[in-house]
Amino acid sequence: MRTNQPQTVYLSEYRVPAYLVDHVDLRFELFEEGARVHSTLAVRRNPESADTSGRLELDGDSLVLEGLQLDGRDLEPGQYENQGDRLVIPEVPEQFGLTVVTWIEPQNNTRLEGLYKSSGMFCTQCEAEGFRCITFFPDRPDVMARFRTRIEADRAGYPVLLSNGNDVERGELEGGRHFVTWEDPFPKPCYLFALVAGDLVEKRDSFRTCTGREIDLRMYVEPRNADKCDHAMDSLKRSMRWDEAIYGREYDLDIFMIVAVDDFNMGAMENKGLNIFNSSCVLASQDTATDATFQRIEAIVAHEYFHNWSGNRVTCRDWFQLSLKEGFTVFRDSQFSADMGSTTVKRIEDVTLLRTAQFAEDGGPMAHPVRPSFYMEISNFYTLTIYEKGAEVVRMIHTLLGPDLFRKGSDLYFERHDGQAVTTDDFVKAMEDASGRDLTRFRRWYEQAGTPVVTVRDEYDEARQVYRLDIRQTVPDTPGQTGKQPQHIPFALGLLGTDGQPLALKLVGDDALPAEQRVLELTEASHSFEFEGVAARPVPSLLRDFSAPVRVDYPWTREQLLFLMSHDPDGFNRWDAGQRLAVDVIESLVDAGEDAEIEPRLVSAYRHLLTDEGLDQALVAKMLQLPSEAYLIELAAAPRVQQIYRARTRVMDHLAAALREELLACYHRNNGGAEYRLTSDDIARRTLRNTALGWLLQIGDAEGRELALRQYHDADNMTDRLGALRALVNSDYHEDREQVLDAFYQRWQDDPQVVELWFSVQSGSTRGNLEQVRALMEHAAFDWKNPNKVRSVIGVFAGQNLAAFHAEDGSGYRFLAEQVRHLDASNPQIAARLATPLTRWRKFASVHGEQMKAALETIRDREGLSRDVYEVVHKSLAG
Repeated sequence: MRTNQPQTVYLSEYRVPAYLVDHVDLRFELFEEGARVHSTLAVRRNPESADTSGRLELDGDSLVLEGLQLDGRDLEPGQYENQGDRLVIPEVPEQFGLTVVTWIEPQNNTRLEGLYKSSGMFCTQCEAEGFRCITFFPDRPDVMARFRTRIEADRAGYPVLLSNGNDVERGELEGGRHFVTWEDPFPKPCYLFALVAGDLVEKRDSFRTCTGREIDLRMYVEPRNADKCDHAMDSLKRSMRWDEAIYGREYDLDIFMIVAVDDFNMGAMENKGLNIFNSSCVLASQDTATDATFQRIEAIVAHEYFHNWSGNRVTCRDWFQLSLKEGFTVFRDSQFSADMGSTTVKRIEDVTLLRTAQFAEDGGPMAHPVRPSFYMEISNFYTLTIYEKGAEVVRMIHTLLGPDLFRKGSDLYFERHDGQAVTTDDFVKAMEDASGRDLTRFRRWYEQAGTPVVTVRDEYDEARQVYRLDIRQTVPDTPGQTGKQPQHIPFALGLLGTDGQPLALKLVGDDALPAEQRVLELTEASHSFEFEGVAARPVPSLLRDFSAPVRVDYPWTREQLLFLMSHDPDGFNRWDAGQRLAVDVIESLVDAGEDAEIEPRLVSAYRHLLTDEGLDQALVAKMLQLPSEAYLIELAAAPRVQQIYRARTRVMDHLAAALREELLACYHRNNGGAEYRLTSDDIARRTLRNTALGWLLQIGDAEGRELALRQYHDADNMTDRLGALRALVNSDYHEDREQVLDAFYQRWQDDPQVVELWFSVQSGSTRGNLEQVRALMEHAAFDWKNPNKVRSVIGVFAGQNLAAFHAEDGSGYRFLAEQVRHLDASNPQIAARLATPLTRWRKFASVHGEQMKAALETIRDREGLSRDVYEVVHKSLAG
């Protein structure tokens, strides 16, 4: 076992590897009681390394060493040192062959790292440091080798044997066993190694590339899931076509494979040529998956496929550069999803996640730059900062350079670094060299943690017809970083005249032609911009399309927000104005009495959204959703969750009661019996219908109840069935709630992914409580070994049922700490992620904060705490 005593790893201490591995020859003997791994490495000293000691160090974790040979000669125990987490050979030649034989027990691997078993099949997860759980190896991404893998197993139990690359040999062995050999022609780091062995159904298709090559596409699933592959396969082909068209990237192997696995810590993994997916992120049918699930699957399939170039052909030098592959690829999959659906809706979804969760991460004890400078456990750094904020950083480069120069930069990046392990600096340098732009100051986005605050104040000079903006930026202190420098911020804006029409923007002293939108480049702590030829005081539309991941501080009036809701041509800012208005109204009620007036114009604004069929209905569906409790909590300086929950509920009840007739009309208008389709219009129609239904049930409307029951029983798709179920579960119709929950489970109990939906609807229900969540954990379908089940019950409760989680008596905090302690012994990665809601204890009002801190301390005091949880808890309690 690797030691639990955490050691901090620093970017400043990076050194190139002393030895490189050119080729890896693997042979896996798979048995029910374990697996024997034969690994033969072609090793040579790295000419770029200053280390000439002749000492070879290989990483290991939970391995039994059965054999060790150097150039075909057995090494005696005195010629090497097995430290458990490291194998050391004090003296090796400049170039040599090393054979290592290890024994592992995949069937007992509950951490789901390395080689383990899920639903009877063998599978791997090697990112970030899982390969060391398979064999001793220099487990770091800058050691890239060509892999040849032979898998041997019982044919009856494991007829399908898969690994990276191309199938080059297969045959029969004694005792009913067989083998398949795979060869990957491209060098890769060991974190991209993959193996799957099981009794699986194969689904085949093909794709013809832009140069006419025929690619064999395969999906492998358990027999019960054979009818859930079509959407993922179609998504894969759309991704391949899009990547050729937009980035000029053609697939390079002859085969591309996807395998669905039930037990998986992550969403999916981009192993070269053999992507392994969490079943919930790849399996879908009209009967079992919601619209959101279909869209998520399309995005994840695209993300993992796009990694073939942005992550595999060009990979990261070390784990500090993780956003090099993840941020860039999230940006690419976001572009793809926007092109496949509604650009505005996709942007809203991305920013909602960023502002609610990543901004919270930036303001918490685990705050870190997009390129961290140190870590204890790398698994804790698969964060929203790395992924989502990293994608926003790439997006800003795209904004600053424009699409043509950005494409030129990405082409140069791929060509210059193909087959290499590189850094974020290498990525930015390619963009600089291709565009001629100096991005020196922009690099601070990679180096500085925290969410910048952009303060905007304005002044109108009627006599000169000049409108002035004074803009100041500050980057808040975060753990380990103070006194930060200004960042390079692309700040998109427009101005609207009194008639709601966009104004042509002409900066004083600027020769550029007037335009209805400008991207101002903020590079200093403060700037002033003057726009001339402005006939009357305009309404500013700031940070259009969320052009940078910053907070904007501007004193909008409710009149201005209502105006922007109706007139802003920027769809994102139109939505954002509605969110800001709703936030302002809800916040005004947090400390108000029950008789305090609710802004009457809010009802009028929402009535307009519900009744104007000329509006983009996909955008309307988003605008009708009130700001979440999580976002309201994030905005509050010292949030009092119960008061926020009551204020938001009061606004929702008020709107639903005042707009009952409009909600019913909206429901019926969008309740057509058309065939189920996954178009933007149809998704918007179902979203509007289910939003209206949820609001009607929120106020206990009798007609709404009848509609919900009818929709549940008549639905021909999971979106509408789950929409009705959720509305009933969040209502006061307890008898109906129990009946539909029971009926739902009885129908879908044999489908794990649908059961996870069933769990999450209950654990996240505002009508639920902690006792009901504990009861779900006692249910026969709950499984501690399955991360999806844990997330759908415990994770959803702590992340979505916020009124119950933040109960006044602190019971929700104690409950979460109890589950983290329990899970830490078996799956530290999931345990560490579950602990996240407790880490921000300093943000909350004193009583809640102290209760959360006490819960963290009970985790800290657990004997034998894992490195994963140790880092999260100790950083949260430090200082």
